[in-house]
Amino acid sequence: MVNSIEDLKKFINDKSFKKIFLLCGKKSFITSGAEKFIKKEFNNKDIKFFYKNSDLPILEELIDIIKEMRNFEPNLIFAVGGGAVIDYAKIANVVDIRPDLADLIVNYSYPFKNKYTKLAVIPTTAGSGAEVTSNAVIYVDGIKHSFESQLLIPDNFFLIPEFLISAPNKIKASAGFDAIAQALESLVSKKSNDQSVEHASKSLRVSINSYISFLNDPNLKNATEMAIASNLAGKAINISKTTAPHAVSYPFTSLFNVSHGHAVGLFFEKFFKFNYENKDKSETSFDLKKRFDLIFNLFDVQGINDFNSKISLIKKQAKLEDNLQSLNINIKQSSDDIIKGINLLRLGNNPVKIGEKDIYNIISSSWESYGRVK
Repeated sequence: MVNSIEDLKKFINDKSFKKIFLLCGKKSFITSGAEKFIKKEFNNKDIKFFYKNSDLPILEELIDIIKEMRNFEPNLIFAVGGGAVIDYAKIANVVDIRPDLADLIVNYSYPFKNKYTKLAVIPTTAGSGAEVTSNAVIYVDGIKHSFESQLLIPDNFFLIPEFLISAPNKIKASAGFDAIAQALESLVSKKSNDQSVEHASKSLRVSINSYISFLNDPNLKNATEMAIASNLAGKAINISKTTAPHAVSYPFTSLFNVSHGHAVGLFFEKFFKFNYENKDKSETSFDLKKRFDLIFNLFDVQGINDFNSKISLIKKQAKLEDNLQSLNINIKQSSDDIIKGINLLRLGNNPVKIGEKDIYNIISSSWESYGRVK
């Protein structure tokens, strides 16, 4: 499932790729080792680099990318970076600049027609699985929106474990937890099926043991395993999509600058407990209790409290803080903006119907548990 440097060399040396638009994150491109390798191998190509500036994929920078890419007229777009870089490339390859672009994004109504050219990607983080998914995200006025189309799936991807090793632990931790969360949410999503369950289960059998090992000892073996786990989780959510933890995470990234995977983990245990305790109200076509039994078996735990304790321990070992006070998050002051920023598409996949009041109770209980509300 993973690729070698030789696989990448062979692809790059394809003579049909004469003009290459390379989109990358400036820091990750250098620290991953990808820059040194690619500049050497691309030395006989006409190549234009675009270095991502924004931490989040935002509409304004997307428009800049599309303009530069179309002016250059490449026959290959190459994205090297984390989920934001890959999402930029996926969207830029299928979207035209038009006056109503922001409205079409906000209303989830962009009329996809075709790809501009071929797209290849190299993830430099193990987490998002963006290399195999038919969705991508973009922020408009601070709110996260999703594109969904089969046209967004990259034509080629290369999982190069060597490029994952040198990422800062903070990035590894956030990305890796995202992979775990995606697999878990996929298992309980209303849209899950036998194939997504297989992908998600395989992903968790790897990531449960490899995630913390990769953070403590980022060697080639652990990097390879997390690359595989991330890819499998991506394949799972490409079928099932994600649920409440992802849906509610987005405003915590845009409002409080909590990285994506970290934000997904903030209330993860509480949402899973909500789903478990309301399993008799499940809107799924499958037996939600049996699906939770599968999860408990994968984590080698006895029930929801034991499961949540294990998730909490994993977050603690990964140094993913969920003390809202420490993260300078004031639920009371920001509740309206938080509710406004929730992704309703993702929320609709939750196995149990969950309303605004339920969400507020869950997130405010986390605030109260740290003694900030009397």
